[in-house]
Amino acid sequence: MDNAATTKIKDKVLESMLPYLKDNYGNPSSIYSLGQKSKAAIENSREKIAAFLSCKPSEIYFTSGGTESDNWALKNLLKNSPKNHIITSQIEHEAILKSAKFMEEMGNRVDYISVDHEGFVNLKELEEKISKDTNLVSIMEANNEVGTLEPTCEIEKICQKYGVPLHIDAVQALGNIPIDLSKRNVSMMSFSGHKIGAPKGIGILYVNENYKINSFIDGGDQERKKRASTENVASIVGLGAAFEELNDNFEERILYTKKLRDYIIDELLKMDGVKLNGPREKRLVTNINISFENMKSQVLLPFLDFNDICASQASACQAGSIDPSHVLLAMGRSRQEALNPLRLSINYKNTKEEAEYVLEILNKAQKKFKAVV
Repeated sequence: MDNAATTKIKDKVLESMLPYLKDNYGNPSSIYSLGQKSKAAIENSREKIAAFLSCKPSEIYFTSGGTESDNWALKNLLKNSPKNHIITSQIEHEAILKSAKFMEEMGNRVDYISVDHEGFVNLKELEEKISKDTNLVSIMEANNEVGTLEPTCEIEKICQKYGVPLHIDAVQALGNIPIDLSKRNVSMMSFSGHKIGAPKGIGILYVNENYKINSFIDGGDQERKKRASTENVASIVGLGAAFEELNDNFEERILYTKKLRDYIIDELLKMDGVKLNGPREKRLVTNINISFENMKSQVLLPFLDFNDICASQASACQAGSIDPSHVLLAMGRSRQEALNPLRLSINYKNTKEEAEYVLEILNKAQKKFKAVV
């Protein structure tokens, strides 16, 4: 029940990777045939990914994951423009927020747009903040904690109106909503492999061919001289296989997951003192985020683990933090509510029986721990 944190590697993905972990181990930069097999495998994966996203293979850059892609998108501005103003939202992933903080320390001005009680970005405020010095807007497609699907189509129109580049963090959205880049007006988009059954440590930064991107890691000439370092061939191959599998029964998987999500939410809301965080409809089909009025997350999560249920309080990247959720605080929740959310994130492989078991354990937990506040 924590698929937003990571997903199990798919069988076909693992099978595709094995030859490049053992026999086809050549360095893609080598000119002999063993190296060129690796080079060809990389380009084959790039073409598969571009086909799924409806973009050009030359617009796909491989990274170590969503965090690096987000960092690259923002820190690219250090060398890219005399303008010095960035706009993002208060509920972005830490990879964006901490990169934005770094850019502030380097002399840039950053505005953090507010959100409403369901986590939707304030579009009026966004448009008002855009100035002649704005060189990037960065807003996530879907929030990783509460699942809010942001109005990115409207955001794209605003950015296009003022000629401002737009970066979108689509790490949680990939595989859960259709993404057709041929119909989008974005300059950059971040993705991560381990959210879709690929291995950890591999991701993508999509860069529109009309947007200038500078090198992020200096060294060799890999990734068209934009990201030095010998390529992670096996993981790139696995990522291509994972993207290829996303096409299989896509709509059926989404409908099934949505139905299961709605069932779990409906049952949870029948429990005493349960509040849903985020919108009821315009949210990821995989996301369920609730707060218990009389139960602490630090008590609940170990109890769930004891009963073989994997769940989280917020983003896995913030695990161990004693701070309240910055997302829930921005949405106007109390500190108590922001300290005690429960995030369940399902996928199409979860079953109705598993859902019923989780609900049973949560009911037991509420009876057992509701006085521990």
